[in-house]
Amino acid sequence: MALSDNELLIQAKSGNDTAFEKLIYRYDRSVLAIALKYVYDTDEAKDIYQEVFIRVYRGLKNFEMKSEFSTWLFRIATNVCLTHKSRSKKHLHESIDEQIATEDDEVQKYELADDEMDPGEMMINLDLGDIIRDAVDSLSSKQRITFILKHYEGYKIREIANMLNCKEGTVKKYLFDAIRNLRKKLKPIHQTA
Repeated sequence: MALSDNELLIQAKSGNDTAFEKLIYRYDRSVLAIALKYVYDTDEAKDIYQEVFIRVYRGLKNFEMKSEFSTWLFRIATNVCLTHKSRSKKHLHESIDEQIATEDDEVQKYELADDEMDPGEMMINLDLGDIIRDAVDSLSSKQRITFILKHYEGYKIREIANMLNCKEGTVKKYLFDAIRNLRKKLKPIHQTA
């Protein structure tokens, strides 16, 4: 019979590395999925993943078990995601006008919300997934992580509030603003549908 998170946590806190590995194994895919959806780069997502579990390991002795282990873990994961981009010079906020290399290695300029560009042309030049990813990536850090946790990972508002260590109303505000901003960015695509 599999041990509960709390049982594994107690063993891990007392120095049982095998118990800690089992906890990691239970949540590693979820942490990696959140990181990957936040940064869209496998190497960066792995860096975030590693940082999360290093912080969990180091903080294990101080974890007082007042919340679920998963809530604490995902709070750490969201904090690492939020701080990762602010520290990374590679991902400074880019202009909405980005250069994208096409299959012919030509560089084209595009604007997500450019009224002069034909939406059909955008669809030909760019994959819909890239457009949506760019729109989500253009959100503020808090809006992006809240949107990812709610709509990609399926967490409830209460759970997200616990992860972000804020009130449910704040999470709702982030989600409202994220959806409003995404609608603006994706309006040209919606008009062609």
